[in-house]
Amino acid sequence: MLSVVHSLPGRTRFHLNSSFSPTMIECFIRSLPHVYSATYTQETGNVLIHHDTAVSFQALKKSLQQLFAKKQKGKIQSFSWEKLVPTVTCTTMFLANWYIQRSPFSTAVKNAGHWAAVITSVFTSLDVIKDGIISLFKSRKANANTLTAASIFASLYIRNPGSALIVTIMSTISEWLTDYTSKKTKEYIHSVLELATTYAWRLNEKAVEEKVALDQVQVGDTVVVFTGEKIPVDGMVSRGYGTVDESSITGEYMPKETGKEQQVYAGSILLNGQLTILVEKVGGDTALSQIVKLLEEAQEKQAPIQNMANTLAEKMVPVSFGLALITFLLTRNVNRAMNMLVIDFVCGIKLSTATALYASIGKAAKQGALVKGSNYIEEMAQVETIILDKTGTITEGTPVVQQVISCDGYEQKEVIRLAAAVEKSSSHPIADAIIKQAEEWKIEIPVRDENAQVDTVIGKGITTLFQGKQIGVGSLHFMKELKVNMDHFVHHLEKDENIIYVAYDRTLLGVISIFDRIRSGMHHALRQLRYQGIHDIIMLTGDKRTVAREMAQRLHLNWYHAETLPEDKVKYIKQYRRNSTVMMVGDGINDAPALAHANIGVTMGRKRTDIASEASDIIITSDHPKVLPELVRLSKKTMNIIKQNFIFTFLINGGAILLGALGIISPIAGAAIHNAATIGVVLNSARILWIGG
Repeated sequence: MLSVVHSLPGRTRFHLNSSFSPTMIECFIRSLPHVYSATYTQETGNVLIHHDTAVSFQALKKSLQQLFAKKQKGKIQSFSWEKLVPTVTCTTMFLANWYIQRSPFSTAVKNAGHWAAVITSVFTSLDVIKDGIISLFKSRKANANTLTAASIFASLYIRNPGSALIVTIMSTISEWLTDYTSKKTKEYIHSVLELATTYAWRLNEKAVEEKVALDQVQVGDTVVVFTGEKIPVDGMVSRGYGTVDESSITGEYMPKETGKEQQVYAGSILLNGQLTILVEKVGGDTALSQIVKLLEEAQEKQAPIQNMANTLAEKMVPVSFGLALITFLLTRNVNRAMNMLVIDFVCGIKLSTATALYASIGKAAKQGALVKGSNYIEEMAQVETIILDKTGTITEGTPVVQQVISCDGYEQKEVIRLAAAVEKSSSHPIADAIIKQAEEWKIEIPVRDENAQVDTVIGKGITTLFQGKQIGVGSLHFMKELKVNMDHFVHHLEKDENIIYVAYDRTLLGVISIFDRIRSGMHHALRQLRYQGIHDIIMLTGDKRTVAREMAQRLHLNWYHAETLPEDKVKYIKQYRRNSTVMMVGDGINDAPALAHANIGVTMGRKRTDIASEASDIIITSDHPKVLPELVRLSKKTMNIIKQNFIFTFLINGGAILLGALGIISPIAGAAIHNAATIGVVLNSARILWIGG
């Protein structure tokens, strides 16, 4: 419902009833051409819109009606009454016919009730009957619907339309449950798609915001995002501060405080504040677009157990027909033979397996992990060895200064001041750590001599001139090459530290120890992985052996391999794969070959590279390692549920077939037992969606 409350040129207030959230309502309205701002008040249901004065409120109202009609149409409904029409119709007719046949009505009325039940059972099952017959003649192969159609016609042949109605009722309910579960898992994908925007506020040459279509925005442009708006691009914040909801991208429900030089992603919502963003990725290159693409592709990849379930289900169809024929030949009893048709293993196995795997992918997506196919869910449940890259995976990947030790006669600030003077021209992560330390201590970084070059010796260090004398920053070996006097220097450092020496005029000023912090939550994540049955956790790193050994001891890892090159990582992956199922977790370009060779490759964190993401099978979009054990737990739970469904389906339907063959139960009871079992296993699969919350 949409009505105009008040209107002035360029300013109109509407009353709007909508099931969308206030933030989404504002985002939808701002996407319209000529609309500058929209503010929705939930308490009153009113939305205040500022727009181009050339646009009348009648034209604006029409645009809004079309917009929300389109959005509502595209919104996934978790419940569809249309799906239950056949069930309600068949149930009503079954009860009515049952009452008529058992009451002292005339023969004409009973016949009318019988034929009404026959017509209802046929018309409510037309799609099933049509598909079953087409499959038989077109593919020359019977499917589950062929079996259902045969059981319906057999019921009608023996003048028992009640049995046909029961088949329709129960099969419709089980299909609806499967459809419901699939839609619940699709809601995440749909919510991501909803977050796509069509416009951006781009800064022009005069630094004035102008509203432009998103396809006009290019890499290198600067855009502004206001409170309540969706961020339209991936980029770096150049100015401003705000709170951003990144749940659609990372799976983290807590909003993130964002400021200068921090990364933001298309599809996130700016809850408050204002951000100026330097555009790095647009369109199909954004993280949002990649997520949607991966989720769509994941639906097409089937796990081996799903293929097995489908194959087994197909093979059981002729078995059911064969059992029906054998039973009829032995007993000459149509009712007993019909039990073989109304009771089968097809639906329970096929529907529950597909539902479980699809629900598992949806659940993983909600937790911030993109699984590229259901086959990886099955394989992850069998993982015995996890291999972790160190930098950027176990650690944060951002070196920081841990300690500054100065030599006699010098202060700590002097060591950082001169080190920063030479390192400020470097893009090395260690240089960033030193510069940040200088900023933290509020040290004014001196300027090197005019025309002085910065000489970098890869793997050793860096030098420049200051006040006519040489500053050198680097390794102990580099200091020896520079002939730095170190005779009177004594230091005590932890053995796992990366030590950087700082010298001026061939005199050692002091040392700076650099370390890379272990990710918050990594200890707990590793303990949880062991609890999930992962006994071998191994680290690969290009770092020195002493650093790797200390890290492995801190985390209680089974083993580590230090000073490894990308080709070495592949060698170790192949080595461990000979005896166990291996999951490799990394984030960088150098991890890509190893990720591709592992049974399951996982990239983790927001700093992951595109190449690593392409090579991996699972992408964890957040920086929190807790998602790793949650994924392993989810995969094991999913496979356990699938196995439970197999056992329940065979036990219940097998027992019902035996009872039907012996004539202990009627076709109606047989159909009820079979379909109730199918509904049960589908519900068992659907509970994956609610595991853990």
